[in-house]
Amino acid sequence: MSLDKATVAKIAHLARIKVPDSDLEQLAGEISTIMTWVEMLGEVDTQGIEPMTSVVAANLRRRPDAVTDGGYAEKVVANATDATENFFSVPKVVE
Repeated sequence: MSLDKATVAKIAHLARIKVPDSDLEQLAGEISTIMTWVEMLGEVDTQGIEPMTSVVAANLRRRPDAVTDGGYAEKVVANATDATENFFSVPKVVE
């Protein structure tokens, strides 16, 4: 896949990245090279290979999902500058 300067300028605009016009040609070449490598990955035969998230079989350590502490709302809001009925009160930020 080959990208031209106009396409790279459009991508940069959509990504909100300021790219000087003098760099567009070089960037187009670099992105085209990357796209060629990505297209080559599609040629790899992956039939029969299980999808995986890690090269090492490992399970995440998990803790029991149990409530072990709580009921201290008064202590949580004790240092709040403004609290009402055990809730933090903050100024309105969205109109």
